[in-house]
Amino acid sequence: MTDSELVVVHTFGSQPEADLAVSALEAADIDAVIKEDSAGGMRPSLAWAGGYEVLVREEDLAAARDVLDLPATPTA
Repeated sequence: MTDSELVVVHTFGSQPEADLAVSALEAADIDAVIKEDSAGGMRPSLAWAGGYEVLVREEDLAAARDVLDLPATPTA
């Protein structure tokens, strides 16, 4: 990813859901990364509290929401 501003496109409740979202975004040529805090994988329960945030470049946000079939404005 470049130095563009990263924004959260969606927060998922599990690593597999976030992984699937990233795969779908990358298949659409949208770079994406997962942000989570699990103490280096040693404490997965930590990530459950905050969720698994999928980040994209700010300029890719609208396209990423379309790929993931999310509303234009988060509802919660």
